[in-house]
Amino acid sequence: MAKPIVAIVGRPNVGKSTLFNKLSGQRIAIVEDTPGVTRDRIYYEIEWQNRTCMLIDTGGIEPHNDDVILKHMRMQAEIAIDTADVIIFLCDVRTGLTADDRDIATMLIRSGKPVVPAINKCDSIGALPPEFYEFYELGFAVDPIAISSIHGSGTGDLLEAVYSFFPDEAEEEEDESLIKVAVIGKPNAGKSSIINHILGEDRLIVSDIAGTTRDAIDTYVETPEGRFMFIDTAGIRRQSKVEDRIEKYSVLRAKMAVERADVCLIMIDASVGITEQDEKIAGIAHEAGKASIIVVNKWDLIEKDNSTTNEFTNKIRTALSYMPYAPLLFVSAKTGQRVQKLYEQIVYVHNQACTRITTGMLNDMLTDATTRVQPPSDKGRRLKIYYMTQIGVQPPTFVIFCNDIRLFHYSYQRYIENQLREVFGYVGTPIKLILRQRGDEGGEK
Repeated sequence: MAKPIVAIVGRPNVGKSTLFNKLSGQRIAIVEDTPGVTRDRIYYEIEWQNRTCMLIDTGGIEPHNDDVILKHMRMQAEIAIDTADVIIFLCDVRTGLTADDRDIATMLIRSGKPVVPAINKCDSIGALPPEFYEFYELGFAVDPIAISSIHGSGTGDLLEAVYSFFPDEAEEEEDESLIKVAVIGKPNAGKSSIINHILGEDRLIVSDIAGTTRDAIDTYVETPEGRFMFIDTAGIRRQSKVEDRIEKYSVLRAKMAVERADVCLIMIDASVGITEQDEKIAGIAHEAGKASIIVVNKWDLIEKDNSTTNEFTNKIRTALSYMPYAPLLFVSAKTGQRVQKLYEQIVYVHNQACTRITTGMLNDMLTDATTRVQPPSDKGRRLKIYYMTQIGVQPPTFVIFCNDIRLFHYSYQRYIENQLREVFGYVGTPIKLILRQRGDEGGEK
């Protein structure tokens, strides 16, 4: 299920990055006493009381400043506001309520989103300064909360107020029959075109101008194969080329689309070939543990002979050697060639990612595998594998108990993974192995 999104917004230099670092428990955002240091949104998944959300730090908003950089910062903060489920509006008690605070508050009220006003730099112990009570004038549904982003005081109350706007976990349960599919790839790989062809209508804007799709767009479709939600995402460019603040946000949205998805379609432009950027984009899906299909689009533009498909396949398999499990499909969104086969493949890899194997069957496979290839040894001590069990799906996740995880070499882990695939399939999905030493719950890898 999608994690709620919480954006921290406010004027420059009110302590947004410091608060972000405090809530995330990491020194991620650059903190400097200069307005405009945080120009791009930074995001991080945080957990509080066993529930997670995506926290976004934004550049400061200066409503009436025409500086080009500040305009970009304002724009990207406004996009964060549009995307957020809840907004933390951070103000500075030392400067008191300013005209810019009032203007930002008006913008936030117009957005219709839940807003939690947090008044920062309330560092002194005891009574709150008189300036704190000025912020009640803003008229939000939630009373201002006094915090110190440096010391962390008040952040528990802040998170409690923020989390009160999240839906109940029972309400978040989604229809299990719906398969969510993220379509990811470089700009102009044909992501929108493929969805338009699947839908049989021009619902998404298709253009040769890179960056047309600025945000993730959800489209529902029902077919004889099942019910699907396609998430079209903006193309992911090389970081060095992502100068437009909106495009940088599109990278975040694409990553979050992958997180929401059950299956990822990794679009590759056949007319360009597999590139380093394609490898990085595919890596996002792989690292997120998502079932994936590699879709080679614009296959109609390629002059072919008897070896063309094999040569292209080999190049992709070499470049994406970390995900040999992902099936390849050569299509043309323009002509419709093999596009309808996508439904069948999506359902298949999704089912594979959801497959559960009984512990008995797993250990029969393990016994056979260790008999065929002896576990490795080091300095006379041999690896002993006691048993394995499956603890999760999407991706299929297994715990293996052994005598010493240091003896469980990566090559042998790969062997066990290959045996799992040979016996049980798991086509299209990564597999996660967790190693534990018996009698040592902390011995995990």
